Amino acid sequence: VFRSRADAALTQKLYDRVPVLIDKRTNRNCNPWNITFLRMFDMDTDSSLFLTKADLEGSGCERQFPLWSYTKGGEPAYLPLLEAKHLHLFDHRWNTFEGADERPLLESEKTNIEYEVAPRYWVPAADLTKRVNSKDWPHGWVLGWRDIVGSEGRTLIPCVCPLVGMGHKFLLMLPSQPPALIAALYGCLCSLVCDYAAKQKTGGSSLGYFVVKQLPVLPPDVFAEHALALILPRLLELTYTSRSLRSFAVSLGYLGEPFKWNEQRRAVLRAELDAWYARAYGLTRDELRYILDPADLMGDDYPSETFRVLKNNEIKKYGEYRTRRLVLDAWDRLEAGDLK
Repeated sequence: VFRSRADAALTQKLYDRVPVLIDKRTNRNCNPWNITFLRMFDMDTDSSLFLTKADLEGSGCERQFPLWSYTKGGEPAYLPLLEAKHLHLFDHRWNTFEGADERPLLESEKTNIEYEVAPRYWVPAADLTKRVNSKDWPHGWVLGWRDIVGSEGRTLIPCVCPLVGMGHKFLLMLPSQPPALIAALYGCLCSLVCDYAAKQKTGGSSLGYFVVKQLPVLPPDVFAEHALALILPRLLELTYTSRSLRSFAVSLGYLGEPFKWNEQRRAVLRAELDAWYARAYGLTRDELRYILDPADLMGDDYPSETFRVLKNNEIKKYGEYRTRRLVLDAWDRLEAGDLK
C-alpha cells in the first residue's frame, strides 16, 4: 500500500532494474543466489529440547568460551539458542538475558571483543548439526533475518551470526555461493534501499518467507572484483566484533583480531555502504534523498514518510538526522571518486 505516487514510481523503478530474490516464473532464473531456507528450532514444538543454565550446570556440564557452549566429558554438548531479539543489523550481540530479564548490551560490553550475549536456553549440539547438515551448509556462521518488523525504524533486519541454535523468529537463508558473495548479499539486505522496498510490501508485523522472496535484491553478477574490494572491508569490520564470528572473518581471508566497537566509525561505514548500494540499485541522488526523508525533497507537508522513527531518534540523540548527512556525504565522495 503506497502512501504516494512517488513511492509507487520509485518502487516500480527498483523492480524494473533489479530482480526479486526468488522468482517462481518459469521463464526466469528463479534463484540466482541458489538459496535454501531453514527454520531451525520452533520455540513451541521443540521446547522439550531446551535447557537452562541451571539445568546444564546441575547435570555436570561446564561452560566453554568463546562459543559459550557447554561441554560434557570434554566434548561440546549444548550450544546457545539465539532468538530474534538477540540480533540486529550488523550486530549479533544486540540483547542479552540476565536470568529471565532481557536487556540491551552496555557500551562497555559492546567494546569488549570477548563478551558474548547470554541466551535463555541451550540446545543439544547433535540436534543442531543434524538440521544444518540436511542443508549441506559448510560454514561456521549463518545469515538470516528477523521474522518480525523492527520497532527501531527498520523493517527488514538481517544478521550474520555464529552457527548456533536459532529460534523460529530468526529465519535462515543459506546461499550456495562463495563467502565473499554471501557477505555482499548481506550488505544488500541491510541497505536502506532494500529496507525501503520491504516497507512498501509489509502491512503487518511479520516478515515471512513470501515477503523476503519478493524483495528486489541485487544479483551476484553485480559484485565484480572492484565492487567487492570496496564493500567487503567495511562489511567485515561492521560484522566481526567478537570472537564468536572468527569463522566468518577467516572465510573472508581475514586472520586478525575482531574489530573494536566504535559507534561513530560504524555510522560512517554503514553510510558508505548505503551510498554504494543505492548507486548499484541505479538511484539518483534525489531519489536517495527521498528514501532517506521525503520531506527533505518534497516539503514538510508531503504525506509520505520512510524512516521517520530513525530520523526522530537521531534528532533526539544527536541533534540532527545523522544518517541522512552521512549517507549523502558518502554519495558525494563516491561520485567524486574519493571513496575507495
